[in-house]
Formats: sequence, structure tokens, C-alpha cells
Amino acid sequence: MNPTLFMIVDLIFRLATLLFLVRFLLQACKADFYNPISQAIAKGSDGLAAPLRKLLPKTGSYDLATLILAWLMSIIFMVLITQASLGAISYLGAGLIRLVSILIDFYWWSTLLLVIASFVSQGNYHPALSLLDELLSPLMTPLRNILPTAGPLDFSPMILILMLSIVQQALPSAYGWI
Repeated sequence: MNPTLFMIVDLIFRLATLLFLVRFLLQACKADFYNPISQAIAKGSDGLAAPLRKLLPKTGSYDLATLILAWLMSIIFMVLITQASLGAISYLGAGLIRLVSILIDFYWWSTLLLVIASFVSQGNYHPALSLLDELLSPLMTPLRNILPTAGPLDFSPMILILMLSIVQQALPSAYGWI
């Protein structure tokens, strides 16, 4: 596949996967639904998620339909980029690895964005930053409880980025794995 075409297809499927993954995380974290970005994500994902949601039961605050759609986007991408026909198990595994990799990338960049924003715009409200803070809270709160306080400095984002980088490096490459 042409490298430029590969990059475009990768971006399209990565964004589609991220859309469904963030929708899943919004409901799992019980993020503010009235946030305009939350509403845009909900509207953008409902076209495909609503019919599947009727078939799959909602388990508590977890919306399995959007998680399965995110995984399906990863699998479809893996099918498109591979020339040889592989077994279904290989595609399912490679799609899962890609899904986890996209999730780790999202958390990594979100953490970095919040750190930079905390230096640049202290005390200002922005719906995107508020939403990212809500999405990162399940990962940051346990770290904040474990780490000793150092006055106004918060080392939990640095530790989280380090942990996410280690997990990302530990993942097998989905492209070399299949």
C-alpha cells in the first residue's frame, strides 16, 4: 500500500476508533453529559451505536456497543492493510492490540495536554480541559493517593505518562504480530 494512502486510512480508522472509545469512556467515567464536547461525541457515535445498543445489553455504566464498535474499527483497519488472508483469531487479536494502543495514546496525549494547560491557563475554564480531567480522573486519583504531596507540585501526571509509555512499549506491534 502506498505510504500516503496508508497514513490517510490509518488516520481515518484511528479517529473512528477513538470516537467510539471516548464515547465508551465518557459513560464509564460518568462524565458531564451536558459538556458540549460530550454531546458532539454522543451525536457523532449514535449513528452506528444506537442500532447495536438495541442488541447488546447495557451493563451498569458500561456501553458495550461503543466498545465493540471501537474494536470493530480496529479489526477492519487490520483487514484492510494486510494483503494475505489471516485467521479470524489473528485479526481479533491484532484489533485488540491496536485498540489498546489507541487508548494508551489517548491517555498519554491527554495527560500531556492537561499538564501544559495547567501552566498556560491556570484557573480558566474550558470544556475540553474539563472533560479530559474527568476522563483522566480514574487513572490520576489512585496515583495522587499513593504519591506523597510536594506542596503545589503534582507528580502524578509524570508517573502516569511513564507508566503508559512502559505499557505501550510492552505491547506487541499489531503490524508485526500478524
